[in-house]
Amino acid sequence: MTTASTGPRLLDALSLLSEAADELVVRSVRDTHLAWADRFGGHPGQGVASAVYAGVGAGLRVASRGLDKAAAAGLGPGLEDGPRGRFVSSAVNGLIGDRLVRERPRLAIEMAVRHEGRDVVLERDALAATFPAATGRVVVFLHGLCETEAYWRRGREKLGTTYGEMLADEGWTPVFLRANTGLPLRENGVALAALLRDLVAQWPEEVTRIALVGHSMGGLILRAAGAVATDPSLSQRPWTELVSDVVTLGTPHLGAPIAQGIGHGSRGLGRLPETAAFGRILDWRSVGVHDLVAGLAEDVPPLPHASYRLVAATLTASPRHPVGHVVGDLLVRVPSAYGRDRWGAGLFPGATVLHLGRTDHFGLLNHPRVHRALREWLG
Repeated sequence: MTTASTGPRLLDALSLLSEAADELVVRSVRDTHLAWADRFGGHPGQGVASAVYAGVGAGLRVASRGLDKAAAAGLGPGLEDGPRGRFVSSAVNGLIGDRLVRERPRLAIEMAVRHEGRDVVLERDALAATFPAATGRVVVFLHGLCETEAYWRRGREKLGTTYGEMLADEGWTPVFLRANTGLPLRENGVALAALLRDLVAQWPEEVTRIALVGHSMGGLILRAAGAVATDPSLSQRPWTELVSDVVTLGTPHLGAPIAQGIGHGSRGLGRLPETAAFGRILDWRSVGVHDLVAGLAEDVPPLPHASYRLVAATLTASPRHPVGHVVGDLLVRVPSAYGRDRWGAGLFPGATVLHLGRTDHFGLLNHPRVHRALREWLG
């Protein structure tokens, strides 16, 4: 049993697109144009140009408000009705999800268990209907930035199976989650901790063991959730006591260079009037993207009784190759994926590490070596 399609409409996305076109395109072109004109002493047509930009922007704002009203009335198809729409929704939430919560809540994704493209109600009957072969061993999968739960099926056509399907054959019940990855990591951690608490309480069978598997940012959210659930101020027995394994695939535990580069680029572009508009475009990025700059450090410790399995990838066969060392899997470098700083100190003492050569960040999804490792680790 899943919830009905009552989420965002396609018109919500078009309304947001009109707003973005005004704020990011028209205003950026206008400000850049006028800044360069001022740099060279102005020009006679400056007033006309300003009026044209103002007219185009006003038209886009009117269109945005009209589309928003139509979406609120339930007109048009649902954005979540197909995989492309769900991809767009998750990508937008990753980029500006914190802003959507404040300004466009219909477009904001809520943390949820997912099945066949729909949220699953965390009630015993609904879970029993969705997971008729439920077992006491539950493996939870959480995707990365801008992704959906469908990313866990990437590469299936080559291998003929997925991590979830393989583990189901081993007696586990795979549960796939979806999150608004534009929210702060710790806020998502609170939401995930509450979800897993309710999932365990309402699961059709007694839960005896939990494994957590996160790709990229998903691994950071899993860690944040564990820190929340083990808070000594909570009176109830935490679900974390059932967690036996935490597997992270390309997770930037100590931050991601690409997120750092975006931040430096935004500040650099903002120093000149001629490029400040492009800096504003980069500043649209969500708090979730900001949080990837540093990752999560020692104040979010590992669960003391869980085994940590940390998987990293490089484009080169060896992580010691100069290219592999610098670019890692294109998004995350090996030391960050292992939680080890330049002095060798690690966040996860005694963790098992696995390196995959000649693959990229998304190649970590349904990689044959990870299949073999998961079967061994969770056997």
